[in-house]
Amino acid sequence: MNEQDWLTERFEEHRLRLRGVAYRMLGSLSEAEDAVQEAWLRLSRSETAAVENLGGWLTTVVSRVCLDMLRSRKSRREEPTDAQVAEPIVRGEGADPEGEAVLADLVGVALLVVLDTLTPAERLAFVLHDLFAMSFEEIGPIVGRSPEAARQLASRARRRVRGAPAAPDVQRERHREVVEAFLAAARAGDLEGLLAVLDPNAVLRIDAAAAESGTTRELTGASTWAKQFIAMSRGLRFVQPALINGSVGLIFAPGGKLSRALTFTFTNAKVTQAEVIGDPARLRELDIAVL
Repeated sequence: MNEQDWLTERFEEHRLRLRGVAYRMLGSLSEAEDAVQEAWLRLSRSETAAVENLGGWLTTVVSRVCLDMLRSRKSRREEPTDAQVAEPIVRGEGADPEGEAVLADLVGVALLVVLDTLTPAERLAFVLHDLFAMSFEEIGPIVGRSPEAARQLASRARRRVRGAPAAPDVQRERHREVVEAFLAAARAGDLEGLLAVLDPNAVLRIDAAAAESGTTRELTGASTWAKQFIAMSRGLRFVQPALINGSVGLIFAPGGKLSRALTFTFTNAKVTQAEVIGDPARLRELDIAVL
């Protein structure tokens, strides 16, 4: 085996992990692939004989590439190019559109949504330390900060990911059960299951950005709107529970980009009000955190 073949083989051993790092940093599968390819190009042009930890070296390179891409994106105020993510990070033989749901489960759309609100340095410090167990001594040089400064970046990011103090745990967990039952019933077309978690007089509000043309924007009475809601919601991908302004709700985020939020008002473990928010300005004001 010549040196180039050996280098290619070693790189392929690390590809999946590098793609995982890049995807969590960028929230875009195509951009993650670009970052990994750039790491390969830099590897192929470098003198690596003295590199003792090739995996660590490659992770550092990919992280710096991602950091540059995030900073460039912020300066251009552009969004990632993926409108949807059509395949999982780890794709096997016979992969199909169900891979979209697999990817959402692997990464968590709520986490991607929150990560998108962080600065590039905060995002990198959090991803590398909390998700990939890199030390702050390793992270500091990548972001151009001291290890202690990198620790502070990750700490700030962690507070954003976890969100502000929410309702007491027992109440929050009960609300989460209700929201998960609501989502499961909507996806399954289970009208009885949906009505079971709704107050009979529950109100559904839909803002102008989320409402389809001709759709009534406020409906009162669970039996009035539950079937219509099921028709609108069945088959939606990238919907997950999340904390929205401290309360349990649902977010719809194709490719990790927040498109809709559904907030709930609860009384005695029943939903008394639900609101679909699609207005970009209102979405930006929401405090989203991972459950």
